[in-house]
Amino acid sequence: MGGFFGATSHRDVVLDVFFGVDYHSHLGTRRAGMIFKDQNEKGFQRQIHSIENTPFRTKFEDDLNGFHGTAGIGCISDADPQPLLVRSHLGTFAITTIGAITNSDELVENYFDGHTQFMAMGSGKVNDTELVAALINQEKDFVAGIKHAQAVVQGSLTLLIMTDDGRIIAARDALGRLPILIGKDDEGYCVSFESFAYQKLDYVTDYELGPGEIVSITADGHETLAPAGEDMKICAFLWTYYGYPNSTYEGVNVEVMRYNNGKIMARDEAARDAVPDVDFIAGIPDSGIPHAIGYANKTDKNFARPFIKYTPTWPRSFMPGNQSVRNKVAKMKQVPVSELIHDKKLLFIDDSIVRGTQLHETVDFLFNCGAKEVHMRSACPPIMFGCKYLSFSRNDSDMELLARRIVQQIEGDEGQKHLDEYADASTERGQCMLKAICEEMGFDSLEYQSLDGMLEAIGLDPSKVCTYCWSGKE
Repeated sequence: MGGFFGATSHRDVVLDVFFGVDYHSHLGTRRAGMIFKDQNEKGFQRQIHSIENTPFRTKFEDDLNGFHGTAGIGCISDADPQPLLVRSHLGTFAITTIGAITNSDELVENYFDGHTQFMAMGSGKVNDTELVAALINQEKDFVAGIKHAQAVVQGSLTLLIMTDDGRIIAARDALGRLPILIGKDDEGYCVSFESFAYQKLDYVTDYELGPGEIVSITADGHETLAPAGEDMKICAFLWTYYGYPNSTYEGVNVEVMRYNNGKIMARDEAARDAVPDVDFIAGIPDSGIPHAIGYANKTDKNFARPFIKYTPTWPRSFMPGNQSVRNKVAKMKQVPVSELIHDKKLLFIDDSIVRGTQLHETVDFLFNCGAKEVHMRSACPPIMFGCKYLSFSRNDSDMELLARRIVQQIEGDEGQKHLDEYADASTERGQCMLKAICEEMGFDSLEYQSLDGMLEAIGLDPSKVCTYCWSGKE
């Protein structure tokens, strides 16, 4: 994944961009960068750092005194170094992208002759942002170039461009899989993935781009260069998992959605008489907690935090590239409250169950601390397909997904033909999968939120929400 923030104003925006980018640190953990343009001086100022072992704010604090500018953009990236500075027939411009390009090799082969040179990453892979810039430069202007790039890219492409005159061009993915919002204050405008990032900087929401919309932003206002399309497929995981609680997308607040999602789960389980008799309802920190609060409120059961996540010195558990290191970090962060675990029946809600590795270790940890029972709930349906649009999951194969692996264990290749049934707890196959997961993971019971229940909690027209990870339908 990744996130970005930009600002253009009649005053210096370095601190705004610095804090605005920092507020996107939950979206990426490998690299970050900022670039500024001062209209009173020639040239751009840019810096890119690795943030794998040091947080963004700490890494860039020493650079602040050297930065100045009335326009700037920055990003947090889980992939390539960016933003990039590009010189072409369109002028000199900075560019940063979010999304996923799954056909980069094909694009290089089809659109560039053998004389075109790209800088290669350590893996030999082309930097996706550089590739996007090259695609944009094939056209006569930025709008035509962005449309061309979005048309040929498989996956998704959301981007910011800052031109030599300090103008920022924002382009939301053609199907709006990720959000872009514009904020304003008395002296200028900003553009951001997360709405709370600019609200903390005293900007107020002014506009939210529609799918495929391209907007030009200056210190004096913004104008649409290409109108929004009618079709949208915004990612449902924004609300269930990786969106920040304070943010709002398409008018739906993340935290409120999670409360409602937990309530709907409890309502539907109560209708099936599936709510177990437990001492406490709890959430797997952090994003599972609001789902659990909603569930507990609906069932009138006690909410508690049987273990606390120690975060002052530990990075997020998915940050290291090595899975065993991620698992070790996750384990070290879990600090138990023994009085709320020992001899207690517990029901936990997690935002999702992907591979299940860390969750398995969490359950072992709870039983080792004396839990009598551990019941598990997932705030979204069984994940059956790896994301091919945003790359927020590092799965190399769908068979790394817990649900798909269990289906293969139960029925082999034949089971892969009946994934809809396995994802539906009301079917025989669905019940068989739940039982098999409980046996493997050590749960006393397991329930998944239904696709309909999750979409009800989001509250948007279901046709405008991407649910590919669960349904396999585009």
